[in-house]
Amino acid sequence: MKPIISPSILSADFGHLADDIEMINRSEAEWVHIDIMDGVFVPNISFGFPVLKYVAQLSKKPLDVHLMIVHPEKFIPEVKALGAHVMNVHYEACPHLHRVIQQIREAGMQPAVTINPATPVALLKDIIKEVYMVLIMSVNPGFGGQKFIEHSVDKVRELRALITETGSNALIEVDGGVNLETAALLVEAGADALVAGNAIFAAEKPEEMIVRLKQV
Repeated sequence: MKPIISPSILSADFGHLADDIEMINRSEAEWVHIDIMDGVFVPNISFGFPVLKYVAQLSKKPLDVHLMIVHPEKFIPEVKALGAHVMNVHYEACPHLHRVIQQIREAGMQPAVTINPATPVALLKDIIKEVYMVLIMSVNPGFGGQKFIEHSVDKVRELRALITETGSNALIEVDGGVNLETAALLVEAGADALVAGNAIFAAEKPEEMIVRLKQV
């Protein structure tokens, strides 16, 4: 089965954002990945909800919203207002993760949880059947263009085993350093969805790169 491709607009050309969103609309990509950063949970700030409202109006693809922020539950209404398909929160930012997942689902979105490179997959055992998707960070969150952490492939295998063992239906998504080479390794290990930023937007032919990523 071909992987879901979710281009990360963090790597888009913000001087021509409408053109890049239209490219995604035309492409074979299934989702649009949106990273929201607060400068607290991660050492960077991305963009706020006024910009995201603009993106949501232009996008014809479901929004895959990834909150790299503290207290993400405070922004459930705003993310819902964007028409988001997935609201993704960090395990490390949610001491009451089960409650947050319930709140996201009650708001009418698909709940997802992200784990950082140093967070063990085993910590998800008690929540794995409650989530639509798990996102494995294959770089340290906060900046685009980082080098892929090779251990992430083993984490995908471990997560796939946990999903099988528990009877969960959760999808596995991976974000960070995804290119044609790493995408092939991740899909072989059991990844269902791939977030790609630089690999797509720095490519000479971005739409063609999306097709190639789907074919790994």
